[in-house]
Amino acid sequence: MPFSAQHIKAARLHLQKNDPVMKRLLKRVGPFTGKTTRHRFSTLVKSIVSQQISTVAARTIQGRLSDLVNAQAQGNFKVEPEDLAKFSVEQLREAGVSKQKATYMLDLAAKVNDQTVDLARIHRLDDEDAIAVLTKVKGIGRWTAQMFLMFCLGRMDILPVDDLGIKNAIASAYQLEEIPDRETIQTIAQPWRPYASVASWYLWRSTEL
Repeated sequence: MPFSAQHIKAARLHLQKNDPVMKRLLKRVGPFTGKTTRHRFSTLVKSIVSQQISTVAARTIQGRLSDLVNAQAQGNFKVEPEDLAKFSVEQLREAGVSKQKATYMLDLAAKVNDQTVDLARIHRLDDEDAIAVLTKVKGIGRWTAQMFLMFCLGRMDILPVDDLGIKNAIASAYQLEEIPDRETIQTIAQPWRPYASVASWYLWRSTEL
């Protein structure tokens, strides 16, 4: 589901009211412009492709994959699991995908096709159950699953405590002497609930100012 204007308005009011640091951050960054993506399988494929490479390199590989599987839809990358499953690891490598990532992508396609990962109904699960399902796929860890929940399902209360950008942004915004650990982040984030996703987006954007 997309982020609704009503929910974002409620989130901003909540954050401003409950956390003075976040209030200043919202003012600096400005309006919330986070977007959700609609095609769930393609989102996960893109996440796998993007692991540990630059944005430019990831876009190049996505373009090659689009050509390989005829996955271009109105200018956006869109691939279906049954289409991807037709290819071998070697064929995917010809599109620039590493052997390991090709294995991950085919494992994802297989698990979606046999409904081990039921993307059509995953929105019915709560956050932790959805993460547990997604992390059954090789190459999809908790962080990737959290990004999917935030930017594909539009979940409002996701806190990616292992994200380096979040750690650095919190250390800067809250004037910490060192990078915070998980427990510290959870404590700082308590006033953000149930809108940790929106707070996280503002923290990411704050590092770009």
